[in-house]
Amino acid sequence: MSEFDVLVRGGLYFDGTGAPGRPADVGIADGRIVAVSEAGLDVSSADRVVDARGRWVMPGFIDTHTHYDAELIVAPGLTESVRHGVTTVLVDNCSISAVYAEALDVADLFSRVEALPREAVLAALREKKTWSTPGDWAKALDELALGPNVASFLGHSDVRASVMGLGRSTDPAQKPTRAEAKEIERRIDEALDAGFLGVSTMTNPWDKLDGDRYRSRTLPSTHASWKEFRRISKLLRSRDAVLQGVPNLNTKYDVGFYLATSTGLFRKPLRVSLLSAADTRAEPWVNRIFAPLAFLANRIGRGKFVWQHLPTTFQVWADGIDLVVFEEFGSGREAIHLKEEMGRNDLLRDESYRRWFRADFEKRFSPRVWHRDFDDARITECPDAALVGRSVGDVARERGVHPVDCFLDLVVEHGTAFRWTTVIANAREKVANRLVNTPGVTIGFSDAGAHLRNMAFYNFGVCLLDRMHRAEANGKPFIAREQAVHKLTGELADFYRLDAGRIREGDRADLVVIDPAGLDGSVDEYHEAPLAELGGISRMVNRNDAAVHATVIGGRVVWEGGEFAPGFGTEFGTGSFLPLGQSAVRPLNVT
Repeated sequence: MSEFDVLVRGGLYFDGTGAPGRPADVGIADGRIVAVSEAGLDVSSADRVVDARGRWVMPGFIDTHTHYDAELIVAPGLTESVRHGVTTVLVDNCSISAVYAEALDVADLFSRVEALPREAVLAALREKKTWSTPGDWAKALDELALGPNVASFLGHSDVRASVMGLGRSTDPAQKPTRAEAKEIERRIDEALDAGFLGVSTMTNPWDKLDGDRYRSRTLPSTHASWKEFRRISKLLRSRDAVLQGVPNLNTKYDVGFYLATSTGLFRKPLRVSLLSAADTRAEPWVNRIFAPLAFLANRIGRGKFVWQHLPTTFQVWADGIDLVVFEEFGSGREAIHLKEEMGRNDLLRDESYRRWFRADFEKRFSPRVWHRDFDDARITECPDAALVGRSVGDVARERGVHPVDCFLDLVVEHGTAFRWTTVIANAREKVANRLVNTPGVTIGFSDAGAHLRNMAFYNFGVCLLDRMHRAEANGKPFIAREQAVHKLTGELADFYRLDAGRIREGDRADLVVIDPAGLDGSVDEYHEAPLAELGGISRMVNRNDAAVHATVIGGRVVWEGGEFAPGFGTEFGTGSFLPLGQSAVRPLNVT
C-alpha cells in the first residue's frame, strides 16, 4: 500500500503562515498533509506525483466575496475559480442568500443586484431548492459535486423577507413586529448553530429588486432600523461570528456604525468585513481614509475590523446601459427599471429625460463610484464596426453632440450589441501596492459568480502574484512572496475562522502549485465562455492557464497542466461545507 495518495515534488513551499518559502516535498494522504520534507520524499511511495520543480506550492486561495448562490446548484464544480487556484469560497455576501426565502423571492432579490439572467436563476431555484433551513442548506451543499469548499453567510435581506414577506420587508412604512424581530434573531441563531460564518447586510440603496411584483424597490436590509442592526451585532458578537457589510454609498455616514460596532472597548469585539478599499477614479482622495479608519477601530477601539480589496485594476464592461453604476443616479435607475427594450428606447429618446440624465451626469458633488468620463468609455463591440476601439467621447466630438446624448443615441441605435468598457478603480499601481500592504485591508471582493457580462476577477489571487512577480523582476518589490501568500490564504482563514489557508502537517490538503513562468502579464486578458447551466449566457472569464499548474482540493488533484480531472464537478466533488471555527474533515493523528 502506498504511503501517499499524492506527492507534490520539489517545489518552493509556502505554508500560509507568512513564513519564508523553502524547497520541500509535500506528502498527502486521506485528505490531509501528512509530510513536509526538505530532504525529499520517496516518489515510489506515492500513487500520484505532481511535479512542482521550479514552481511555488502554497495553500489554495480563499475567495471571501462571491455570489455563487445560483451557480452552485447547477454547476457546483465552480471551475472558473478552481482553475485559478481557489479552493475555498465564501457565499451569500451583501445581504443576499438563498436559505430561508422561497425561490421567487430569492430570484427577485438576487438577479438585478448581481446582474444574472432572472429566468435562468428562477428556473434553477424552482427545480433544485429543497431546503428551507440553514442546516438543510449545508446538507444540500455536501450532497452536491462541490469543487471548492464553501462557507456561508446568512443574508440579512433573505431572513428579513422570509419573516416579513418580500413586500412588507421592502416597504419603508413597515417595521417588523416584536414577534417578527424575535423570529429574525432566532433564524440568525439557527444559522450560527449550523456553522454559518455570520450575517451579511447591505445599507447601500443603489441595489434594487428584480421581477414584476416589487421591481426597483431597495433590498430588505436597507429598511432595517439601527436598533435591528445593533441587536444583530450583539448576537454575532456573542458567538464570535462575522458581520459582512456594504455601507450607504450615498451618504457614507454609516461606515461609522460598522467601525463602532466592531470595537471591543469594555466588551467583546465583533469581526466586521466591509466593502471596499479601492482607489476610485471618481474620488481619488478616498484611498487615504482606509488606513486611519482601520487604525481607529482596531488599535484605538480594540476591534476586529477589515476592509475588502480587489488586488487588480477594476475594469468593467457593459452591454448598452446594463451596468450597475447607472443605479447611482435617478435617471439611470429609471432606464434600468424598464426591462423591455422598446419602452426603454422611447424613454432614452425623450428630450426631457435626456435633460434629466445630463443634469445627473454632470452633478459635481454627487456621490459616485463611476467617474462618468465618456472619454474613458472605449467601444469594444458594435454593429457599426467603424466605432470599435474608439471612445464615446471621441465619437461625440465627431458628431458634434454632448457625450451623454451620444451615449444614449448609441444605446438606442444598437441596444445591447453596443458593448463598451471603462476603468472604475485601482488604476494607479503605486496606490494599489500601498493598499495591499495597509493594516486592516484584506484581499477580497472578486464578486465571482455575479455580473457575468460586466467583469471577471476569478483569478484575483493570480493577479496579485503576477504584480508581485513583475515588481520583483523590475527590482522594485512592494511585498514579500510569503506575505503575498499569507494575504491570500492564512490571513483570511484566521479572520473568518476557517479550517483553510495553511498546508502544514495535519492541515487540510487544499493547495495550489503556481508556475512563475506563467505570471507573464496575460492574467488581465479578456475572454468569454458560455455558461450553459444558466441559460447559456456568454460570461466573462479568465483563462491564463499557464500560471496555475495544479490545484488540489481535499487531497485530490482536480486541475493539472491545463485540464480538469475527468468527471470533476459532475460525477464527483472534492469540497465540503466549511462550518465556522470547526474542521470539515476529521484530522489525522500525525506524529
